[in-house]
Amino acid sequence: MIKTKYFIFLFLIILPLQNLKSEIIVLSGCDDKQDEFLKNEYIFNLNELIMTRNYVYKEKTYQKYKLTDLSVKKSNSYVRNIYEEDGKILTHKHGYPQFYTQILFKKGKQEVFIKTVLNDEEGISKISTCKKIEKFDNES
Repeated sequence: MIKTKYFIFLFLIILPLQNLKSEIIVLSGCDDKQDEFLKNEYIFNLNELIMTRNYVYKEKTYQKYKLTDLSVKKSNSYVRNIYEEDGKILTHKHGYPQFYTQILFKKGKQEVFIKTVLNDEEGISKISTCKKIEKFDNES
């Protein structure tokens, strides 16, 4: 009975008083080696382990992709699950076990890379450089 009261006290009184922290990193003004964007940004929520990419194509790039794919939108956003490993932020693997790709970021750096793995042979290529990095620590 005493243990139950102690547990309830701990759960209801002490736990809500603790501050919850989350780290959010925003990379904005990102260029691209192949395409032109009006807006290209990556938002990392390291507490929820998700990355959101928001982008708006310039008209020339939009028309190039619209010719071959009618589902292309001029403005788009997508969310990917992420994880941290050795100071790097990686999206989850996209593809098959023998061949997959991941987007890779190094914490505190402005470059965006794509990691490609084919039959355990790894290749990393820079795909973008971002002009601005912002880091937010939220407390609630």
